[in-house]
Amino acid sequence: MVRAAVCGTEGRQFESVPVYQKMEKEKKIKPSKELPSGFEDRQEKELLIRDFVISNIKEVMIKYGFQYLETPSFEYTESIGKFLPDKDRPGEGVFSFKDENKWLSLRYDLTAPLARYVAKNFNEIPKPFKRYQLGTVWRNEKPGPGRYREFLQFDADYVGTKNLQADAELCILISEILEKCGLGKADYIVKISSRKFTDKLFEQLKIKSKDQISIILRALDKIDRLGWSEAQKLLGEGRKDKSGDYTKGANLKNEQIKIIENALKSDVPDSEDVLEIIKIFEAYNFKNYKFDPSVIRGLEYYTGPIFEVNLNFDVKNLKGQTIQFGSIGGGGRYDNLVSNFGNLDCPATGISIGLDRLVFALMQKKDFKIKSTRPVVICVFDQNKTKQYIDILNKLRSTNISSEIYPGEGKLKKQMEYANKIESPCAIFYGEDEIKKAEVKLRNLKTGEELSVKVENLIDEIKKII
Repeated sequence: MVRAAVCGTEGRQFESVPVYQKMEKEKKIKPSKELPSGFEDRQEKELLIRDFVISNIKEVMIKYGFQYLETPSFEYTESIGKFLPDKDRPGEGVFSFKDENKWLSLRYDLTAPLARYVAKNFNEIPKPFKRYQLGTVWRNEKPGPGRYREFLQFDADYVGTKNLQADAELCILISEILEKCGLGKADYIVKISSRKFTDKLFEQLKIKSKDQISIILRALDKIDRLGWSEAQKLLGEGRKDKSGDYTKGANLKNEQIKIIENALKSDVPDSEDVLEIIKIFEAYNFKNYKFDPSVIRGLEYYTGPIFEVNLNFDVKNLKGQTIQFGSIGGGGRYDNLVSNFGNLDCPATGISIGLDRLVFALMQKKDFKIKSTRPVVICVFDQNKTKQYIDILNKLRSTNISSEIYPGEGKLKKQMEYANKIESPCAIFYGEDEIKKAEVKLRNLKTGEELSVKVENLIDEIKKII
């Protein structure tokens, strides 16, 4: 019997598990087929609807005069900043790793990388710079219904202007996108507020600690999703969720929490920036908005007007239960973000939509008549007739008919099982007899009907089926 031995520091010999047993154990270890929490495999229907949404976004952005931009998925952590809830390490709230003594992070949004891009190219880009971007972002935080750790985001930003028409137009273009995607005006509302409202509130409460202000902002940002009673716990000692996870609170006193509660009930805008945006809305005849001081936005870089897009219809989870879905997007003014990179005066404002969240909701509200294109299957009867099958294939593809020669191995029964499984519209039988007659047998897989067709008439017959 072969045994492996390991010598200890004191010269003792330890007998290990027999080598063949160790190898046998290693063979039994198999990777998990499950996904990490907060990540999803996305099927064709959802992806086609997402493509439909993206095509509408691009149409609107071209119409409004925005440039298309793409930035990398990874940035130096110091470049994108620590605007998500993080404590002792750069990777808390974001996915990070250390490379050659510098921390790198997967982007958690598209705004912070934009600020870095603008600072780097400050002298070359026009001012204002109007850009839009579609890209995947990652957040190392607790997932929920329609809320993922990896998701596709759309952003539109004005960089280099204090003009509040930019802020107003962002709300209007988001509304146009939603309506092009099939929502009516009653299905959504754009809520607006301003960080100047919370600045005054913190002055009234005599709160100066940046950490405490950050916790309060994140707590208030969750009112829409958790409700006031649960957000109130986050303003106080803290909150334990249904899973048992505990989130530290802001440790405000009851009288301070009451002041906040009363302030959030106001329906009269008292900041000049919000009043100016409302005037511009009126000039556009845009009415699908509401002033709401409870709109906070959890990211810390906002400095002025903020906005949020909320749905007015119920959204259900995969179990059919109605859920607190929260916003599908939002944004605001961030006048100081670019200046983090140096002495650059570059006010900016932007808005974003979480596309996966929007698609999740749209699929419940609207019956999308999106047709999946499945290939016509040419069945293989004789491996020596490859050229004849390819001739038919080229004929179909030259007229943009989705088609394929059966790509697997097996007899006709197995080939037909494949064709039915992929929901092919029809199958082509092209055996020795058909080749001699210059015709094919065409089977409609929806009706089961089968007919002989001359090769020259094949395209016309297939188009009747598909």
